Amino acid sequence: MQTQQRQSAVRTRQREPHWERPSAKRVLDLALGSALLALTSPLLATGAAVLAARRPPGGVLTHSPRVGLDGHVFVLRSLRTRRLRLDLLSRLPYVVRGDLSLVGPEPLTPDEADAGRTPAPGTSPAARHWRQELKPGLTGLAQVRSRSGMPWDEPALLDQHYAEHHGVGTDLAILARAVLAPLREAARGLAPRGKARLSDTDHRLSGYSAAEEVGSVSTD
Repeated sequence: MQTQQRQSAVRTRQREPHWERPSAKRVLDLALGSALLALTSPLLATGAAVLAARRPPGGVLTHSPRVGLDGHVFVLRSLRTRRLRLDLLSRLPYVVRGDLSLVGPEPLTPDEADAGRTPAPGTSPAARHWRQELKPGLTGLAQVRSRSGMPWDEPALLDQHYAEHHGVGTDLAILARAVLAPLREAARGLAPRGKARLSDTDHRLSGYSAAEEVGSVSTD
């Protein structure tokens, strides 16, 4: 009798869903991702309506398989436009759902992921599989740093560096930079074109001539 009771208790525990406390990164994704989705929904709906009116080839959305956490493959749908970063903003539902993170490595296609699994000489086994242990992101260190032109700012190296040092503070810094960069570019485009920067010759006294400078140098 006692044996049957123990077996029944074990089966009950096995049927109970296992709940894990969400990480700080997941809490940030869920809270900020939901807020951004609510704020940008009218803009996304307008963009989708404009695209539908134009009837682009292939439809309003792009469909592409991507590799996520633990090698899980999902279909990523994005608006077929890059204006106002609508293509990225249209991926916010995947952040809320848990397929993407706000910040992380670039989501790769299965072919790209397979090509990246070829280990480089001297690469440790732990470093080879870091992509499978981290969700791809809406934006990431590679996206905000790859335009710097520095030789060490290769996207793959930046993604791996993020995987090894990521945290909530790092995510917030990357998000701030991702938002500020396009705002600065827009501000530069709206700024009026003023007079070109004055050179040293513009500050010389009236009546000064280059010939006088050459003559003074030659007589010294």
